[in-house]
Amino acid sequence: MAEFTYPQIQDIGEDYERDGFVIVRNVLPAGLIREADRHIDWLMDRHPDLPPESLGHWLIAGDPFWVRFLSDRNLLDVAEALVGPNVAFFAADYICKPPRRGRGVHWHQDGHYWPLEPLEVITVWFAITASLPSNGCVRVIPGSHRSGLHSHSPESTDNYILNQADPEAFDESQAVDLVLSPGDVSVHHPLLLHGSNPNESNAWRRGGSIQYMPATTKVTREWPCLFLFRGSPVEGINTYRKFPAYEAGKHMTFLGCGDWS
Repeated sequence: MAEFTYPQIQDIGEDYERDGFVIVRNVLPAGLIREADRHIDWLMDRHPDLPPESLGHWLIAGDPFWVRFLSDRNLLDVAEALVGPNVAFFAADYICKPPRRGRGVHWHQDGHYWPLEPLEVITVWFAITASLPSNGCVRVIPGSHRSGLHSHSPESTDNYILNQADPEAFDESQAVDLVLSPGDVSVHHPLLLHGSNPNESNAWRRGGSIQYMPATTKVTREWPCLFLFRGSPVEGINTYRKFPAYEAGKHMTFLGCGDWS
């Protein structure tokens, strides 16, 4: 399993292409982790109808803290090492598993879901709390991204979310647990088979996924949260949103929110 420590990320591409994933330690600073943890509580308070495993991308466009977090320089440095200097943002979700009842995620490929042409995109999974086998950390099948896109069942079981990839397409005994500390990230390919078990521990598993892509990747249907975070757009590909302005009393406060634009 390839591991790097931020900011020494210049050579992550070779391992990513070989295995379909890499781990990068110490990407997010402690202060930003605390704010993201508070943001999760803030969102859960305002959206009690949503399970904490599904605080999704449709909430992002008007939320200045979320955009500030997703455009963090350290995260964009990791993204740029794999997608190049023109870094666009496609989607992100907090995927948080409550103690003893947090749901698992079926084995799946992210590329099964996304309206992207070409499918040049990466997923950055970030840890807000420790992400361990005991609380349902992400698990991957190394090298499975090289086997192409597989069929997925349209049904999921009660204690799992997302669709199940064809179980004949992979050997679960080859799975690797991605153990992360707060502030660490893993990065995986859109065709890498991955999933996670339910949280049966007494601790939260808080974190989530972010999808970054080069500005040459086109979103082929209307999408709620497209932003360009670094570099320049490509003419005729996508139309990007403006960053949301912070409004006191409407949005969560965060470091620098008064100057956010």
